[in-house]
Amino acid sequence: MMNKVLYIVRGIPGSGKTTFAKSLDCPVFEADMFFVNSQGVYNFDGSKIKDAHAWCQEMVEDEMFNQHEKVAVSNTFTQEWEMKPYYDMAKTYGYTVFSVIVENRHGGENLHGVPEDKVEIMKNRFEVKL
Repeated sequence: MMNKVLYIVRGIPGSGKTTFAKSLDCPVFEADMFFVNSQGVYNFDGSKIKDAHAWCQEMVEDEMFNQHEKVAVSNTFTQEWEMKPYYDMAKTYGYTVFSVIVENRHGGENLHGVPEDKVEIMKNRFEVKL
C-alpha cells in the first residue's frame, strides 16, 4: 500500500521554505504562486490574498484527489487555523501530515520584500505545537 504524505512547510519570509519544499521531490504549492504572471513576474496584491489561499488549497486538493504520493504546501502558516484546511483534506484523502518549521538560521533573504514590521508581526504570532 502506498503511504501518501502531505508536507506542510512553515516559516517566516526568508527562512527557506520554498527551497526546502522543492527539495522534497514532489509537487509544491504556495499562495505566492497565485501572484506570478505568465512571464514569471511576481506582483503581490494584498486585496487578493484570500483568493491566493483558496487557489493554493484547491491545487493541493487536486493533487490529493489524483492520489499523488507526496505533495507539499509551503506558506508562512503562523497560526493553527491557517493549516486546518490542509489537515482536513489530508484526513479526507488518507494522507499522513508532516508539519515542518524552517528556521532562518542561515540569514536567508526575504525575496518578496515583505516589510520588516510585517515579519515581526508574523514572528510574534507564530504558533508552535510541540
